Amino acid sequence: MIAIGCDHAAVNLKQAVMQYLEERKIQYIQFGSSGEPCDYPDVAQQVAETVVSGKAEKGILLCGTGVGMSIAANKVKGIRAAVCNDCFSTRYTRKHNDANILCMGERVIGTGLALELVEIFLETEFEGGRHQRRVDKITKLEN
Repeated sequence: MIAIGCDHAAVNLKQAVMQYLEERKIQYIQFGSSGEPCDYPDVAQQVAETVVSGKAEKGILLCGTGVGMSIAANKVKGIRAAVCNDCFSTRYTRKHNDANILCMGERVIGTGLALELVEIFLETEFEGGRHQRRVDKITKLEN
């Protein structure tokens, strides 16, 4: 299960991501705007809490830049949200940081690239090993 949310600045991108998930028979829970103005911190909190609770394995947050969503989501204990605009960062935020929320901006990247990043994010596994020690230190910062 994937939790996906957007504010009013990323409705079109959310629709494209949901279609992508549906085509691959990946279940999702959606939050946020369908076009009406809303506040991104509220949506980020909903998605983040859904991930932390275990109701969703990972999350995808979309806004104009992805930055606001990532800042808000990272305030929720247990979340490692990353803004990604390229394949390399997306792959390695999963491999090395065990990021559990992907953040992207509709005003920053095109739909084709965004869907490629979603695929990378969902399919790339955390490597563990020496990276687990570093993720544990991030978790310690939260506490």
